[in-house]
Amino acid sequence: MYNALAYQVATHINLKQVKSQLEGTLLFSDSDELFFKTSKDKFVYIFQYGMLCCFNMSKDEIAKFFSALKPFSKGFIDEKISEEVEVSIEANILKVQFNNIILPEINEEMIRLVMLNASQSVALNRFSEITEALLIETNEHTKYLETKGKLDISGNKLKRFIGKVLNIKNKISENLYIFDSPEITWEDEQLNKLNLELKKTFDLKDRYHLIHDRIEIIKENLELFKDIMDHRESSRLEWIIIILILVEVVDMFILKMI
Repeated sequence: MYNALAYQVATHINLKQVKSQLEGTLLFSDSDELFFKTSKDKFVYIFQYGMLCCFNMSKDEIAKFFSALKPFSKGFIDEKISEEVEVSIEANILKVQFNNIILPEINEEMIRLVMLNASQSVALNRFSEITEALLIETNEHTKYLETKGKLDISGNKLKRFIGKVLNIKNKISENLYIFDSPEITWEDEQLNKLNLELKKTFDLKDRYHLIHDRIEIIKENLELFKDIMDHRESSRLEWIIIILILVEVVDMFILKMI
C-alpha cells in the first residue's frame, strides 16, 4: 500500500530556483510544474501555484521538502491544507475509488496523474474557502443595504475588494486546468481512462463550477455596489454644480443691487 499526500504549502513557488536545488531524476517540467523521481518508487510533484505532492514518502521526508521549498516560496502557509490518497498495486487492475486507487503497476505516468488530480483537489479546497469568505463578506454589505438603504463601504475599499475578487478569478483560471487533459493522456487510452475517473472521483468539475458560480454572484453584487456608488457620486457632483450656480446667481444679483 502506497499513499500520495498533497499539500498547499504557499501561494507561489519559484520553480526555476527549485529545479536547480532538488536532487533526483526530473521526469517532467514546464513553467507550471516539476515532477521528480527521488528514489525507487518515490516521487514528488511541485506546482508554481504553491502545491506540493509526495508519493510513498514518510512524514520526515515530506518535512524536508517543506524546509527545502520555503526559501523559494511566497506566502508560505504554516497550517497547510492537505489531502491523502491511498494507492494499491494489483496486476491487471485499474480501479478508482474514493481515497483508494488501484493501479496495475508502479507506472510513472499513472502516478503523476494521481498526484496531479490530488493536488488540483487541494487547490480547489483552498479556493473554495477563499470564495466562501468573500461571499460571506459580500452578503454582509447586501444585508446592510437592505436594512439601511445605503452602502457601508467606501469607494476606495470597494475598488480594493473588486481587485481582490478579480485576482482570485485570474489565479483559478491560470492554475486550475480541470477541463484540460495532460498531453500524456491523448495517445494512451488507459491513461485517459484513469484521468477521467480521477476527475470524477475527486468531483473536480462540480467543485470548480461551485467556486465559479460563487465568484459570479460576488461580481454581480460588486457591480451593483459600484453602480450605486457611481450614482451617489454623480448626485453629489450635481448638487455641487447646482450650489455653485446658485452662488454665482446670488453674487450677480448682489452686484446689480449695489
